[in-house]
Amino acid sequence: MNRDAKIYVAGHQGLVGSALMRQLRALDYGNFLLRSHQELDLTDQGQVRGFFAQERPEYVFLAAAKVGGILANSTYPADFIRQNLLIQTNVIHEAYSSGVKRLLFLGSSCIYPKRAPQPMKEEYLLTGPFEPTNRAYAVGKIAGIEMCWSHNRQHGTRFLAAMPSNLYGPGDHYDLHDSHVIPALIRKMHEAAAGGADHVVVWGTGSPRREFLFSDDAANACVCLMNLADEKMDAILASGRSLPIVNIGCGEDMTIREVAELIADVAGFRGELVFDASKPDGTPRKLLDSSYLASLGWKPSIGLREGLIRTYRDFLERQTLTVSARSVSTSAS
Repeated sequence: MNRDAKIYVAGHQGLVGSALMRQLRALDYGNFLLRSHQELDLTDQGQVRGFFAQERPEYVFLAAAKVGGILANSTYPADFIRQNLLIQTNVIHEAYSSGVKRLLFLGSSCIYPKRAPQPMKEEYLLTGPFEPTNRAYAVGKIAGIEMCWSHNRQHGTRFLAAMPSNLYGPGDHYDLHDSHVIPALIRKMHEAAAGGADHVVVWGTGSPRREFLFSDDAANACVCLMNLADEKMDAILASGRSLPIVNIGCGEDMTIREVAELIADVAGFRGELVFDASKPDGTPRKLLDSSYLASLGWKPSIGLREGLIRTYRDFLERQTLTVSARSVSTSAS
């Protein structure tokens, strides 16, 4: 990508999108096309068509999506599949129609089969049943990957899909009901420590293993993929893979119990961790085989403890801003 290229980051205020913005700005890119959800509803075909026709972006990072943890996915499956299908369909089609040079679609490691061999290679996709709690989300994301592949075959586009492992970092959504495991546990541990609680309840048995990747590392990998030379990009798209996907991971995983203990330490909670086995565990293990990306010269740079410290700092800053905003609102009223 040229430094003055017109770049559209869809979902620039979210976890991955904000990390992409930090990476791109650090690399001196500056010609961004940014729209909030209030300014551009990506589920609205007419609005998306008008945006692409008027702005004509050259490169698109499709990081906008409806995301959530086990509880949100199992409670609102219709919302997850509908909204993600609409967002993907509109953006990918209009990117093709307006002549976008390259598009990078962000997927997730949860699209792989529940019992896939570990670590999970890209070719394991669609080789077995999904984890039931996030099937709607997974099917929606796979449809987006299929759209990229179909446009590449039929129209000669360069649309690639990146499959990151479990992401966390600044700008995350720290909701106890709708967020993923790390942000939810950060809030739980913080509130327990601040309130002097003697225990924290963690969903599931604590035995599932997960691979966690800091959002800025994932963003760096995405920019690396977008900047591949044409011949390398075309080699990926024509490599005989069933779909144009590249895994992004750190190559190491740990149990939910271990990550809960680490978050408790970072947040200063010294009480007991109680694991509620009546709640779902989800997929037993999710470790990506990221050897293909490693062969391109990429590797992560931020370890889990350092990443959690940065994320917890972000959480505290957001808590301070929320309290300040409430104070201003109370004073104004």
